Amino acid sequence: MEKKEIIQNYENLIEGEYKEKFDAFRALLLTYNEKYNLTTILEEEDMKYKHFLDSILGERFFQKNAKIAEIGSGAGFPSIPLKIIRPDLQFDLFESVGKKCEFLRVVVDNLGLSGMNIYNFRAEDCAKDKKYREKYDHATARAVARMNTLSEYCLPFVKIGGSFIAYKSGDKTEIKEAQTAYKTLGGKLINEEFFDLPKEYGSRIIAVVEKQKNTPERYPRGQGKERKNPL
Repeated sequence: MEKKEIIQNYENLIEGEYKEKFDAFRALLLTYNEKYNLTTILEEEDMKYKHFLDSILGERFFQKNAKIAEIGSGAGFPSIPLKIIRPDLQFDLFESVGKKCEFLRVVVDNLGLSGMNIYNFRAEDCAKDKKYREKYDHATARAVARMNTLSEYCLPFVKIGGSFIAYKSGDKTEIKEAQTAYKTLGGKLINEEFFDLPKEYGSRIIAVVEKQKNTPERYPRGQGKERKNPL
């Protein structure tokens, strides 16, 4: 299937079958944005393409009935749009900012989304906990950190055979510079999917890193080392 056709199909879901829930999500974002500082993207069309469509472009990389860890959930991207169109997916959302967790709970309750757990914890702490470490089919994140840092936050959550699915801007450089990080953490880059959003909303990359070996116990290092001294 051509990329333009893929994008059009997803756009049709936003404006068609799932329009009511996307409209409700948009309304909640606008209502709570001033209090919770969730997004600078407020216009309806901007939100449709830069948040909603962008979030669901990676949908086909998530296996059916997958259990997913989302790192740095923020306002719920990509998890909430993905959950809207893929009710079979189960998410654990890890967000360190309490007020954003409060917003996510409001969204989950108002949209009637089941299988969504929200944790007000730092990812680097949870990744050391046996309850979460290497327990997920996928980990995902969008607009959290550069790819080498992000890999250290995310790959420890993924079990062998699963994958880390990263939503990134169209800059290929940071995908390549993270090769050492993938290898060190037990992963291997297996796919890079490039998209141009409609109406010149920008280029995007969805990078898929397969978990092939257990992540060494020392990772993530914590205390900000993932950002200060990335792998």
